[in-house]
Amino acid sequence: MMHHLLTISLINESGYVMGNTEKRFLLRLSQQLYEKLAAEATEKNKSVNAYIVSLLEDAEGDTNFEHRQFIGRAIAGKNIYVESGLVMVSGIYYRYLIDDNSHVDKRARYTVIEANGNILTLRKIKE
Repeated sequence: MMHHLLTISLINESGYVMGNTEKRFLLRLSQQLYEKLAAEATEKNKSVNAYIVSLLEDAEGDTNFEHRQFIGRAIAGKNIYVESGLVMVSGIYYRYLIDDNSHVDKRARYTVIEANGNILTLRKIKE
């Protein structure tokens, strides 16, 4: 199997390599993954390196306190209070949305799929 070795550089918004904060390392990719990334990079008019850096920066930007603390957490239906529109997670109340707008099943379990400020989006776990 052929692998491609890339050197990843951090680039600022102007497209210049950032001062002494540049960190280079080798990254092994399968031929199939490299070709996919190369095609996507071409569509974005970027080098493969710049495209991978932009993907990593975008992924990092989505990490906030709520996201780190709640995404994927399971919640018992009994902790969802329909009357007040609140859900209790770790002793704290948050507003909630159900992703498919279904009614709350107090016997079911739910998982947090999104956290935006004090609003959690929940999805019923199919058993």
